[in-house]
Amino acid sequence: MLISPDGKVMTAAHVVHAMDEITVEFLGGETVKARVVASEPAADLSLLQLERVPTGAKSSPLANSDPVQVGDPVIIVGAPYGLSYSLSDGLISARWKPNTVYKTMPLAEFFQTTATINTGNSGGPMFAMNGEVIGIVSHNISKSGGSEGLGFVVTINTAKKLLLEKRSFWSGLEGQLLTDQQADLLNLPPGSTGFMVKTVARGSPAEAMGLRGATMIANLGGDQVPLGGDIILAVEGLKAEAANLTKIRDLLASKPAGSPFKVTVLRAGKVLDVTGKVQ
Repeated sequence: MLISPDGKVMTAAHVVHAMDEITVEFLGGETVKARVVASEPAADLSLLQLERVPTGAKSSPLANSDPVQVGDPVIIVGAPYGLSYSLSDGLISARWKPNTVYKTMPLAEFFQTTATINTGNSGGPMFAMNGEVIGIVSHNISKSGGSEGLGFVVTINTAKKLLLEKRSFWSGLEGQLLTDQQADLLNLPPGSTGFMVKTVARGSPAEAMGLRGATMIANLGGDQVPLGGDIILAVEGLKAEAANLTKIRDLLASKPAGSPFKVTVLRAGKVLDVTGKVQ
């Protein structure tokens, strides 16, 4: 979703965060290359910068999402299963504070909606009936693999706060936080949990640090977990757990560009430190 005349685009982090190359398609089929300039996987949000803005492209107005209430009608536009510019409508069915409904995205405030959300909708806008954007589509919860009325959308105020108002950065990492049970099964050090690295984007700060992505996806305790890569245990001494994600984010944001920081990882059974630089 284009949000500014100078080519800023908001989308879902899981769509672009660890991609080596990104292109954005506009109405009419024109494509433009883009790069990630800010990202917050803990809220499933990323901000892109286009190489150029196509002639005639218009940015979407961003609303104040705080007044939105349960029962308000909404519209979602996306590309479910590749069917571009498809529209669905529905209602706001619930509102969830950060770190309540979806523990792997503890920084996101979510709208729950009855509007249909399927594969391909992620990263698209949710509009109020006045045409203003009130959220960025994240995901749906489904047992069948289709839409079952449990669609979740990150509020636009969350997006503005994390991507526009606060200093943000892009690591180029994709992965997931381990549960306590998974940490035990993987023989992490006592009292430790961590962030399992799945993918490291080419040319990213994470690649420059030498972090390693997974080599396989395995079933661990009934969940699909990336294995074979690094497990991040701590950043600057702060444990890599949901309760510390905001602290880690704020700590790195407080450091001047170019400042070093330390990441502690578990690699092939050994605990070691790697060093990166704040972008």
